[in-house]
Amino acid sequence: MHRAALVTAAAAAVLLHGAAHAANDGYVDLVRQVAPSVVTVLVVEQREGAGQRAVERANAASDVDGLRALMRRLLSGPGANAESGTDDSVLGSGFIIRADGLIVTNRHVIAGARTVQVKLADGRELPAKVVGADAATDIALLKVSAGLLPALRLGSSENISVGEAVIAIGNPFGLGQSVTAGIISARGRTLEADPYIDFLQTDAAINAGNSGGPLLSTDGAVIGVTSVIFSPNGGSIGLGFAIPAETVASVIGDLEAHGRVDRGYLGISVQAMTPALARALGVKSAGGALITAVEAHAPVESSLRVGDVLLSIGSNAITFDGLGKIAARLRPGSTVDATVQRDGLLLSTALKIGQLPDPPNSPLLMGDRDTWVPNLRLGIANTTNEIRKSLKADDETGGLIVTQLRPAGAGALAGLKIGDLITHAGTKRLSDVADLASVSQPSPKNPLLLRVLRDGSPRFVAVTGSEE
Repeated sequence: MHRAALVTAAAAAVLLHGAAHAANDGYVDLVRQVAPSVVTVLVVEQREGAGQRAVERANAASDVDGLRALMRRLLSGPGANAESGTDDSVLGSGFIIRADGLIVTNRHVIAGARTVQVKLADGRELPAKVVGADAATDIALLKVSAGLLPALRLGSSENISVGEAVIAIGNPFGLGQSVTAGIISARGRTLEADPYIDFLQTDAAINAGNSGGPLLSTDGAVIGVTSVIFSPNGGSIGLGFAIPAETVASVIGDLEAHGRVDRGYLGISVQAMTPALARALGVKSAGGALITAVEAHAPVESSLRVGDVLLSIGSNAITFDGLGKIAARLRPGSTVDATVQRDGLLLSTALKIGQLPDPPNSPLLMGDRDTWVPNLRLGIANTTNEIRKSLKADDETGGLIVTQLRPAGAGALAGLKIGDLITHAGTKRLSDVADLASVSQPSPKNPLLLRVLRDGSPRFVAVTGSEE
């Protein structure tokens, strides 16, 4: 019996080894099939975006509940970021969707780009034209001219079940094309920053530089575009999110034809209904969405009021979570019937549908290029009213935002952070980068006194060039 048990165990081990070997062979064949269609997207960003990027990093790092700090767009792999102040090169991923050189990536990878290049799997680097981009779905379409190229096919995420195997391909941290494997962990995830997308969640490792790359099923079909991770440190912890293939398919035709996707817009803010709110408003159920604000000159300004409960638009019942997706599918310029409850009465009203605007980041892009301060080993940029408002510094009339820091530099040793607003050097108010760019080297005997605002709170910092 003991010998039989040993033989059985050995046979089982052989079977398991054979199954694992077959599975590995399966991934080998899959990667050979799809890898030539995955590209690296190389971007030289407009330096005017330095202030905006610093604001975004500062806001993410200062969130009280930490949730936004955990959610990070996979903006780039390592760039030049040289102390000389040269342009920052960043990278993402993408994949060929059509043999004539049409390429899908994330909008946030190419946003603000002055030039875009695509590096093919065979090593060729080609200039790429941005055909179009859609802010709501974070999809962008690029075009290169390189003859016939191997293309991937869009599949359907609807046919993918939780637990099914997937692989992700991209260029994490600029190391070169890499493949990771995992499973679909969940479906239909909605993230606060992307209310128009029902993400696929995967535990396949996704890191900086993967953004815009494909998430593939084991039959080689693209079921999603990797876009977001939750991470306390910027690296993969098994919580990656991909834009479903159906979302990609729904926008690329419009992007190729028009360069953008027209989406409906109401111009209202809402909150979720609760049983207590329903009782207070005299609503029979806790369905619908409670209107908390109507924008000035909004498309529905004459139809909806603060305090209305929006119950339906057309044939669609309204919920707080679903309103954004329903509104985005409406045709701009059209009129649709809606049902609201107002002062305890059910009313029917006609809604004029507007055009969904792109995210309001263009004012921030008007900030100046950043400038390197060699004696403090940090980068600074001039600010705009919008940048100061984002930093909770509305009352300030000037100031310089910190955009770069070297870990062992005088600024970092003094505790400065990216996104800090420097308003004074000693008693001198700073209004332009030239006011600080040529500052002398600080020392313990001759420290530099800076007034700094962080999260709206001012304080003075003595920069000595050494750890305090």
